[in-house]
Amino acid sequence: MAAGADPGSAAAFGGRTPRIAIAGNPNTGKTSLFNRLTGKSARVGNYPGVTVEREEGRWRLPGRVVDMVDIPGTYSFAARSAEEQVAVRAVFGLDGAPRPDLVLLVVDATQLVRNLYLAVQLAEANLPFVIALNLIDVARKQGIAPDPARLAEAFGVPVVAVSAHTGEGLERLATTVGVALDDLPRPDIDLAYSPELEADLDALVPYAAAATPGEGRALALWSLLSVEEGDELLDVPPAVRTQVAAIRARATAAGRDPDLEIVSTRYHWVEAFDFGVAPAKAGPSTSERFDRFLLHPVSGGLIFLGVMTLLFQALFTWSDPLVRLVEAGFSWLGSTVEGALPPGVLNDLLVQGVINGVGSVIVFLPQILLLFFLIGFLEDSGYMSRVAFLVDRLMRSIGLHGKAFVPMLSGYACAVPAIMATRTLERRRDRLLTMMVVPLMSCSARLPVYTLVVAVVFPPGASILGIPSRVAAMVAMYLFSTGMALLAAGVLGRTLLRGPNIPLLLELPPYRMPRLATVVRQMWMRAKSFLTEAGTTILAATLVLWGLLYFPRYEPPPGTPERTMEVARADQLAHSAGGQLGRAITPIIEPLGFDWKIGVGLVGAFAAREVFVSTMGVMYGIGEDADETSAGLRSTMQAETRDDGTPLWTPLTGLSLMVFFALSAQCLSTLAVVRRESHSWRWPALLFVYMTTLAWSASAAVQGVGHLFGFR
Repeated sequence: MAAGADPGSAAAFGGRTPRIAIAGNPNTGKTSLFNRLTGKSARVGNYPGVTVEREEGRWRLPGRVVDMVDIPGTYSFAARSAEEQVAVRAVFGLDGAPRPDLVLLVVDATQLVRNLYLAVQLAEANLPFVIALNLIDVARKQGIAPDPARLAEAFGVPVVAVSAHTGEGLERLATTVGVALDDLPRPDIDLAYSPELEADLDALVPYAAAATPGEGRALALWSLLSVEEGDELLDVPPAVRTQVAAIRARATAAGRDPDLEIVSTRYHWVEAFDFGVAPAKAGPSTSERFDRFLLHPVSGGLIFLGVMTLLFQALFTWSDPLVRLVEAGFSWLGSTVEGALPPGVLNDLLVQGVINGVGSVIVFLPQILLLFFLIGFLEDSGYMSRVAFLVDRLMRSIGLHGKAFVPMLSGYACAVPAIMATRTLERRRDRLLTMMVVPLMSCSARLPVYTLVVAVVFPPGASILGIPSRVAAMVAMYLFSTGMALLAAGVLGRTLLRGPNIPLLLELPPYRMPRLATVVRQMWMRAKSFLTEAGTTILAATLVLWGLLYFPRYEPPPGTPERTMEVARADQLAHSAGGQLGRAITPIIEPLGFDWKIGVGLVGAFAAREVFVSTMGVMYGIGEDADETSAGLRSTMQAETRDDGTPLWTPLTGLSLMVFFALSAQCLSTLAVVRRESHSWRWPALLFVYMTTLAWSASAAVQGVGHLFGFR
């Protein structure tokens, strides 16, 4: 481990832009404050050498501009999880990472003692920092607002009361940070550790100092809390590991626990100060009163199902006008391009391949935007943490805990960031098990497929037990995928990935009104990722599929009677390269109720699930009038028949196809990120094999049971 240079004073900037790291516990409003300070300049990247995402931006202070980086939220700098390891590297400038000139520590004014533990660690490391006392408006309403002056006196650093939600104190914070950069504040605290622990530190300091010059004592404290047998820390010198093991052995023999001594001393130091916090009001808080219902095993579960039902009802009703607008836009664009170009390959490529193909996916953007907005709203309100707590008992029965359900919930949006979110889990076994089941959660990439199939096989006015059939089908698919993910976790957790249960340690933040700007910004960043994929992966896959369906061109034998457009289109598809591929896999997918056209769509969907929709658009759109877009695609699919004249797209076929998509591993990006996170090809290979086998088996079972009851 090698530390970055000590920033020293403002002169050490050497004309470069000062760098500030914003740190804090999870759920302190740290990222909201970062977004407030950096505005539209924020950008997303990765920490050097690792796959953990970070956000960077520029903050305009009076008379200067500084670079800011939002490091992962952490309760402590004891680096056990991947997120905590990144936070340690970023704050302390380890392993060649650029060391910040100043740390802006965000502290939740309503949870003062717990949050100040991080401040104690920064102070012991002698790092310059400024405390942003966030949520001060909420603390005042609760009658527990601390005195910033007393905090500043205790730590020897500036403290500014702010509210990222209302903007209170942000100008004063900017001025304070600007002054701090000119005269870097050095914290001044004195913790009285026991003589035995001081002797342990003295024995460890030379080894830690050899690894990181000038940081011996801070690294010695960090090593005692972080280094242990079986940890997953990287680049810890063997001499440090050996010395820590020897210290732990001596302490155990003497009946001591160094970890407990360090943590308790720090908390006792914090609790000994009077920070001007008034006693909490008697009686339960508003959040606690809500939790009586939302965390109840029965009412909480019913409320969660109700919330999900309303969410998917909104996806159909609220987004429908925008969906129609997008459809009309692509219809106009297709007509314009077709009329402007002479007939030929280029015309067909642009209209049938690009516009109809990609347009059939983009048409679902309003629903995806709404999904991201509603999920972001629930996350920012604090409700999603309650869901994790609510399912903890169920998760423990399958070998995980409720904290693992948080990445699984993120899988509703996209499996890739959800798999990356497993870094917050401390045990490698828990991370691997969660990675293996996250792709079973119905991500937003499946939403266009579900929406298309539901619209084709269920009439608009139909209902089930008073619930619109389309809404019921969507809710059922999301519940089904969640149930299958939990079942898969139970099986894998008892076979390939056995391990003991550990208790859930999860903070339940107070309920807050979500900040609209934050939710919209997160929604747009996720939607931008979808649009980027639509403009790259989906476009490339669509063009390849169009080429497979367009070439080789089929010319009927001489003497063949004149054919209608529909017959000519069917002949072209049947003789194209894509048609031959679809027919080649027909024996495999026929038990699932699929024809060769669906088979071509399934092959293309392995690039990205959304490509299935564009494939259907290309296949059913060839030979159609240019003003036919998604509405035309649905009507064309509804008119499709099998060789015996029976309809192809029945509710049974639609259900079988949705079950297949719910369970199959049709996402190369997901397999790639599992490989990257697990550092092995074994786990993505296992994921692909077991999910594909499960998908085929479940889809075949749907067909078998449906035929048994007389459905076709």
